[in-house]
Amino acid sequence: MLHRCMRTMFKSACSFRKLSFTKKFRLIDISVNEAGLFGYSLVLKNFYQTLSAAEQQIRPRPKYVIDFNKFSKKMTSYCTSGQQSAGETAAHGILLDDDIIFRQLFEHKSFTYTYLIGDRETAECVLIDPVLETVDRDLKIIEQLGLNLIYGVNTHCHADHITGTGHIKSKRPNVKSIISKYSGAKADILFNDNDFIEFGRHKIQCISTPGHTDGCTTFVWKEKCVAFTGDTLLIKGCGRTDFQAGDPGLLHDSVHGKIFSLPDHFILFPAHDYTGQTMTTVSEEKKFNPRLTLAREDFIGVMNGLNLPYPKQIDAALPANLVCGIQKSPGQLV
Repeated sequence: MLHRCMRTMFKSACSFRKLSFTKKFRLIDISVNEAGLFGYSLVLKNFYQTLSAAEQQIRPRPKYVIDFNKFSKKMTSYCTSGQQSAGETAAHGILLDDDIIFRQLFEHKSFTYTYLIGDRETAECVLIDPVLETVDRDLKIIEQLGLNLIYGVNTHCHADHITGTGHIKSKRPNVKSIISKYSGAKADILFNDNDFIEFGRHKIQCISTPGHTDGCTTFVWKEKCVAFTGDTLLIKGCGRTDFQAGDPGLLHDSVHGKIFSLPDHFILFPAHDYTGQTMTTVSEEKKFNPRLTLAREDFIGVMNGLNLPYPKQIDAALPANLVCGIQKSPGQLV
């Protein structure tokens, strides 16, 4: 019954390769395709937790549960070893980890994703690309989860919405705002290429990926096989290059040299999506991105010929985002 149930739940995301049995555990060895990874990770964790609670009520029937700790440890080993297929590595996904808290939050007006990443043990957390209109929502979630927000971070100086870091600092004065030194914006902390932002036991690397703007940054979380790409690389798309020192050739170089050079299995989370998608992978974008599979000169020609309309909020957003946090004292990266 358990096997049939799980096959039904995961058939779109998983292929069952092997079942092994012990006295107390039914262990499942699963290969996960990239398209089904995100939902699979969430379903597996929820299913495990539900099953554990339900099994406590069942006596004297044998106890059949997923050995979740062993499964998670195995996937973490796959992720760091580099010896696995793209889908198998990604299966370890950040939603499977008990040592972190992760939330992908959405602002519907500008189609912006805000990411909450936190260390479960120390309760320290970071918000990536907060939006002014959803600050109260985000702070409520952080409070409900018992987290301590230490940084509000921007992938670049946005033109389509006003960053929430200034408003956050007015409500939580101890929070530090962070942005690239190449952005031309003010913040408590200005990072350099390859600096690290630390929170609790974890850290993300700041990789300069200019082209959409000169201050664009991709945050790479190597231990979790994840990168937050901002507007540099979207899902089957990329950011425009016709304002804020945009440069299509530089964008092509950034994506191919800094993002496509990551392992194929790395999960990519963009700053926006306009089609209802939530994530992608390096492998998918290298194969299917209609712009960035083009040769460099062809890509430049396409980007220069887009003739996109003037961003609706740029006149309000850009001046505000150039002072992305309320300045009190200079800070330094930890």
